[in-house]
Amino acid sequence: MEVVFQPIGVIHSPFTRLEDMPIQPSSETSSPGVIEVFPEFSDGLKDLEGFSHIYILYHLHRMTTSNLTVIPFLDDSPHGVFATRAPSRPNPIGLSLVELVRVESNTLHVNHVDVLDNTPLLDIKPYVPQFEEATNVRIGWLEKTKSRIKVQKSDDRFK
Repeated sequence: MEVVFQPIGVIHSPFTRLEDMPIQPSSETSSPGVIEVFPEFSDGLKDLEGFSHIYILYHLHRMTTSNLTVIPFLDDSPHGVFATRAPSRPNPIGLSLVELVRVESNTLHVNHVDVLDNTPLLDIKPYVPQFEEATNVRIGWLEKTKSRIKVQKSDDRFK
């Protein structure tokens, strides 16, 4: 079975090098950005401006490797890729929760971008806290490194 995705837009950010990019949207170094939705998909933005946050799903277009075991940014030990948010994945799809500042035609102004400039956008979904409600949350191996999440930057380990 073949699965093919068509980008619906492109994400613009100040990050042009992996080494300068934050690893998560909650990072202190995340940045404002602009999401350009291609005109043929702009009707899909109707009523989006009523949401304060959106999920963006995107293609990790600079990934050239796929590993099932990785050493993630926040640890020195190998973990299964599905127990991490590392970009080296069988399907190089990224997910970020960003703040939606405003919608202007087919352009979304957002805060807390953590992706490389010109990243292909695959989808947008509104964040609804009542849909995401989780209790008794465990964060596995990240428990011991969670204090580094806001300051850790990317590096070249996943080129």
